[in-house]
Amino acid sequence: MAVSRTARFLALPAALAVAVSTACSAPGSNSPSNTSNEGPIKIAVVNAQSGQLSSLGQWEWKGAKLAADQWNAKGGINGRQIKLDVFDDTGDPTVGTNLARKIASEGYIAMIGTAESAVTVAMIPILQQSKIPNITSGQSPAIVAAKSPFAFLNGPTSTTYDETLVKYLVDTKGLKKIALITNNGSFGKGERDAFTKSLTSRGVTPVDDQVVTTDQKDFSAVLTSIRQKSPEVLFVGTEEVEAGLIVKQARELGLTTTIAGTAPMGTPVYLQTAGSANAEGTVVSSPYLSNETSEASRAFAKAYQEAYKEEAELHGAKAHDAANIVFTALKSSNVATGQQLADAIRATKYAGLLGNFAYDETGVGIHATSIGVIKTGKLVAEQAS
Repeated sequence: MAVSRTARFLALPAALAVAVSTACSAPGSNSPSNTSNEGPIKIAVVNAQSGQLSSLGQWEWKGAKLAADQWNAKGGINGRQIKLDVFDDTGDPTVGTNLARKIASEGYIAMIGTAESAVTVAMIPILQQSKIPNITSGQSPAIVAAKSPFAFLNGPTSTTYDETLVKYLVDTKGLKKIALITNNGSFGKGERDAFTKSLTSRGVTPVDDQVVTTDQKDFSAVLTSIRQKSPEVLFVGTEEVEAGLIVKQARELGLTTTIAGTAPMGTPVYLQTAGSANAEGTVVSSPYLSNETSEASRAFAKAYQEAYKEEAELHGAKAHDAANIVFTALKSSNVATGQQLADAIRATKYAGLLGNFAYDETGVGIHATSIGVIKTGKLVAEQAS
């Protein structure tokens, strides 16, 4: 289903197109300023709606919109409706920078997204200058390194994802012959740095360490190199589609080693791209393993299914949490803006789908993930041994 969604949105105008809104018309020059205390509360959702990463953007938009619809059905915030507008960053940092300027000029008081770390990092300076709080789904430590008091994450950083994964692979399973494939984008670099740091702390050196480009499609050369090293584990640190292609080609080359990775490997797009048989046994570190982990996740999945006629997953859950945190902070602060809203977000304690959020000075609110394994096409929690 995700693949067809990707194709459907390839034709959308790149960059500044506003796809949909939950309350009013698309933003424009006549929009109220971000200091207005009347009319709808304008919040931007920025994510890829076209291109290779569009599936992530669609999941995030739907998760955030579901939260806004739920709040609006109960009267909104202080009697005001929440108005979400979605913008297509196409997965491009330059487009993201232009969107940040547009959002700042058109009266949006907060932003949810993006799922692409490089785009988030590019937008941070403008959002900080404009005092627009942003809760991103990116997980690169580079977001934290920017040290913006207006930048927040709706999940852990790569450091947490990968430390959990290495602890399981090395400490629990005793696997030390590990090869890496990461890409040269912000996400891949963050994954490579975090994963190798965790290995190094345990005295483990990768048997192979391959870096590919973000748009690469043929991995036969690097996979042949890796196969010659006979690793016990292949760690894949790329986004969903690329990870799926890597694993598919690895299996076709006869590489039968255990595959491991973080959030992208737990998505339907990874599973569909790799193929169920090829993805079988993939070890995944994620803060949201399935829709069956709690009463809250089951309720979210039910509402998501009813709204969109499709199954919920991690990115929708992350955006749903992010939106609820922003809305809770707006309610507690009497719809504050700027620094006051950022302070209210940082002070918000929220029991979310990913866990109990409590933001620290770095803008990170969740510091734990769990281990899951793909079995017969489903990501299921790994039982403690």
